[in-house]
Amino acid sequence: MDSQSTFQRPLILAINPRIPFTNIGVFRNQNMLFLKKVIHSSSDRQEFMNYADQAQYRTELIIKELLANEIPIDQIKVIISRGGLIKPIKAGVYEVNSAMIEDLTIGISGEDVLNLGGLIADSLLKHIKEAKAYVADPVVVDEFCDLARISGHPKFERRSVFHALEQKSVARKYAKTILKKYEDLNLIIAKMGNGITVGAHEKGLVIDANQGLDGDGPFSPSRSGSVPMGDLIKLCFSGKYTKKEICKMITTDGGLFAYLGTHEGYVADDMAREGNEKAIFFLRAMAYQVAKTIGSMFAVLKGDVDAILLTGGLTHSKVFMEELISNIKAIAPVHTYSSEDDVETLALNGYYLLSGELNASEYK
Repeated sequence: MDSQSTFQRPLILAINPRIPFTNIGVFRNQNMLFLKKVIHSSSDRQEFMNYADQAQYRTELIIKELLANEIPIDQIKVIISRGGLIKPIKAGVYEVNSAMIEDLTIGISGEDVLNLGGLIADSLLKHIKEAKAYVADPVVVDEFCDLARISGHPKFERRSVFHALEQKSVARKYAKTILKKYEDLNLIIAKMGNGITVGAHEKGLVIDANQGLDGDGPFSPSRSGSVPMGDLIKLCFSGKYTKKEICKMITTDGGLFAYLGTHEGYVADDMAREGNEKAIFFLRAMAYQVAKTIGSMFAVLKGDVDAILLTGGLTHSKVFMEELISNIKAIAPVHTYSSEDDVETLALNGYYLLSGELNASEYK
């Protein structure tokens, strides 16, 4: 095929919205052509009441970056983003439609920066006329077994909210390396970044996982994880804090931030490498809690585990990883995927759409 026809192959725009930035990547086939972290200052973000209100603001900055870097936006055919807190759905890629936009806007399953994914993708269609907008494996992918939904009181049902995109991607990568299908394996997978979720993957279905968004499982760089319930109730009724303040303690200002003053695992690791005993202790404590959660998924899978897969930014922390692996290596073989990148994972789903290997589902 000549260079001209190669050049005209459609482009894929992948989007991963985070609180202080939006990662964007432009791909042709599986090749990255452009990668940019679009920064959103705290002063800019404070102008908006909620995440949904930021969609147009972030869209304009993304278009500005694409044009400034001479990206031919008319060649973009797929815009694909992280999926937010919509209704529980099966794993897969979903085209953004009016029902999804409505649910993301009102935060039907909760308020999170990931809700911006589908909203930005849809907003970009006003500038990129020939494209279609999608989200891939949203965090609300629900494949739980019935027993996993039980919490201990009928007023509180356990929900499936976890890093579905990253965990499913790593699972399929591992399966390919051993020449097997994901659907033939039992795996325990931990995605460990600002939030941490651990999933029990049984023959291609995530039958249980901790709900790391707002208070289940290990603490992480930003989240408090499972805290003593009685103490939390007392704090809520102490009159010292508002509901918003307590929610921040659990979701964004807990974990390493509460103990060490940083949301970044690599900063905590740098502190530990410099001999900071406090940083060493809390990194080990975090690893200890992750190991406990992995152990619980071993029980969920009845001891039949082919491998444990670890991914996310915390895999770069020497102190954290040494503690974690020493506690779980007796369960099953452990494999690390340190370079897992959400933008590349999204783009791969976009490539499968363009190549016909994957069909988009309808969100209802």
